[in-house]
Amino acid sequence: MPTLAQVLTDVSTHWIAGTVTNGYGARARRVQSTAKGAVGYPSGKPVVPIRWGLVREPEGRFEPQALLATNQQRTPVQVLTYVVQRWPLEVTLEEARAHLGVETQRQWSHQAIARTTPAVLALYSMVTLMAAHLIGTNLMPVRTAAWYGKESATFSDTIALVRRSLWSQGPFSTSEARADVVKIPRSLFERLTEALCYAA
Repeated sequence: MPTLAQVLTDVSTHWIAGTVTNGYGARARRVQSTAKGAVGYPSGKPVVPIRWGLVREPEGRFEPQALLATNQQRTPVQVLTYVVQRWPLEVTLEEARAHLGVETQRQWSHQAIARTTPAVLALYSMVTLMAAHLIGTNLMPVRTAAWYGKESATFSDTIALVRRSLWSQGPFSTSEARADVVKIPRSLFERLTEALCYAA
């Protein structure tokens, strides 16, 4: 069999037109593809029937892609669409590790492993949406220290804002709003609340 590079440059290669949707920021992208059946030889395992495919863009905005699939019924365009659909998920998981500190789960139960990361991402999404609703068009309050300066809000600022909003509507709001003293001096109460909002 010719190599895939040879198939790509062969003038006799039959190309089929297709469209890839949701492709890396583009709504739809016209492509051309060709495919054939073959077999793969995994090390120490039985021979696996595969289907190889080549995908290219007539405008040349991205490099030709070589794809392999064990599902003989899938066209190269379908396989490329599945690959493109994986990208937002991979970016989300990478940024969750980089910015949220999400690590590989170490629970003993498979059910616990399967639900912990989605629960953490759901909580992060809820806090982010609530904070966006609370600040509206205003600026997010940013807490800084003499030894740690930051120009933009972090997740600790965001969750502190949401905590303060939730707590102000709960059991801590039983006293009169205009009172200067609520069991303890108002200024001390505000300082304690602020410190508790930022507690881990």
